[in-house]
Amino acid sequence: MSISSTRLLHFSQQFGKFYARQFAPLLERTGLSMREIHVLLFLANNPAYDTARDVTEFRGLSKSQVSQAVELLAAEGLLRRTPDGADRRIVRLSITEDGAPLARECRDIQAACVRRLLDGLSPAEETRLWALLETVLNNAALLAEEASQ
Repeated sequence: MSISSTRLLHFSQQFGKFYARQFAPLLERTGLSMREIHVLLFLANNPAYDTARDVTEFRGLSKSQVSQAVELLAAEGLLRRTPDGADRRIVRLSITEDGAPLARECRDIQAACVRRLLDGLSPAEETRLWALLETVLNNAALLAEEASQ
């Protein structure tokens, strides 16, 4: 059985809507936007990637979107900007102690979304799915690299 690109795109849209709905109560309570949550979650989930450029490159947000989100999160005391010791042009981003509980809550919501998505798969099937997905993602990275040459 093959999955069409149309079904894959439709899945992406449908899951995106479900995912955003799961964050709605948190957004209402905090006054943050989903963009700010995306930045916070990216930093929480990827501690080795801690610059605005990393967020832009890997999360697919524009520089201006990331800059606005970082500015707001820093103003709220949820994010800290620290100049890199070796290269002052680089600014490292980190979640503050005040931001850590919110980041945990966001990660919990995210994990619940993934659990719902994988509902009905056995542990072995989940393991196989993640291995297959890793192969697909590696292939996609190679294709992107080829396209940029």
